[in-house]
This record gives sequence, C-alpha cells and structure tokens, in this order.
Amino acid sequence: MASRLWSVEFDANDHVALARFWAAALGWAYSEDQGYSSVTGGDGTLCRLGFVTTPNEKQSANWMHFDLTSRSIEDQRATVERLVELGARHIDIGQGPDSDHFVLADPEGNEFCVLEPGNNFVDDRGLLGSLTCDGSPAVGYFWSEVLGWPLVWDQDGETAIRSRDGGQFITFGGPRDAPKRAKNRLHIDIAPPKDGDQRAEVFRLVSLGATRIDIGQGNVSWVVMADPDGNEFCVLTPR
Repeated sequence: MASRLWSVEFDANDHVALARFWAAALGWAYSEDQGYSSVTGGDGTLCRLGFVTTPNEKQSANWMHFDLTSRSIEDQRATVERLVELGARHIDIGQGPDSDHFVLADPEGNEFCVLEPGNNFVDDRGLLGSLTCDGSPAVGYFWSEVLGWPLVWDQDGETAIRSRDGGQFITFGGPRDAPKRAKNRLHIDIAPPKDGDQRAEVFRLVSLGATRIDIGQGNVSWVVMADPDGNEFCVLTPR
C-alpha cells in the first residue's frame, strides 16, 4: 500500500521566521510546538510544511524548490511584489532577461519560482503549483510507486506525477545548478496509512531503489532514507 505525502520539511537557521514568511506567502496558518514550526492550508495534496532549526548553513543551490502559479501577467507581478515586501529577493540562476518566470529566494536563500500564466504545470487549486526536483527524470517513476500517484508527464527530459485527487504536481528533471555538498535543506516526509506498517513500508521502498541512511538522527521514530538520486526523505509512523 502506498504511503501518503505528509509534508515538505525545511532546515532553517530560524525556523520561526522562515515559517512565518511561508505562512504569509501562501496565506496558510502558522503554528509552533516544542521547537518545531508548521504551516498548513490549501486544499491540495501538499498542504503541510514543516520547519526546524538546524546548525547547518546553506552551501549550494537547493535540488528542490516550489513553483508558484499566476492567473495573469498582472497577477504574477503583484505576487512577486508582495513576496519581496515579505522578505524575498530576486536572484539570478542563469534564467536570462527574457525568462517568463521570476526566480526568487526566501529570507534564508531557498530558491523558488513564480511562473507565468499558462505554464504546463499550473494548478488551478491554489498558489502553490508544484514541488520541482532537479536531477534524473527516471526518479519520477520511483516516486510514482512510492506515493501511488500516476505519471502525468514523461518527455523533454522531465517527468511529473500528480495524485488522482488533483492538487500539486511533483516534477523531476533539469540540470542541477550545484553539486550536493550536504544534506538537502528541503526534504519530503511520507507516512504509511493508519492501518499500515512502517517497517513493511521501508522494505517496500528499498525494493523500489531507496536506501536507508544515517545523518546522525539517533534513536527516533522515523526512518531516514534516500531516493535513487540521493535526496533524503523520512518515513514516519503510520498516520
């Protein structure tokens, strides 16, 4: 039985400030509990972000970022202006002056894009359109099996998956801007369903090509793994 996408987790220098930025950016609700901040909202399949303060600084471009959507050119520009007022900044990752989308960084330097209207992966359910992962398009097949989401795109060096219930896309492909020097600042948390079994799910994921890894997590309730591209993710207890 497939796991569900539980959250996207951010390593942060200041988890409270970064979570409050994303809560305001997306119009979602902020909450905090025992040194962990979360942002929840929307009606899609990706409706929870988590933030925890870590001692590691950002060392290179992230391999994973959000793409935000626009209804019109005017809406796109208004979104960019609003996000800059909240603390985002424009950055150049080689997109060029004629690019139709804007590349921004949040207050801790995590890259994200505000897409032009009519983009292939625009989601009509809300501002957060997709989670975009740099790397091998083939890893999209892996995540399709992990989550039980069908493949909805497989061409031009890119794959994408999306839940049958709609909601946000997860896309895979495109060049990596920098080598991986440390643990990713963003990662996915998944969880077996309430009647599922965490250990059995870990065995299933290994059979699909994942590996168990040690990042110094110690004795915790979740299992840390890496997908075939080396991106860390966590398998939580059933929920």
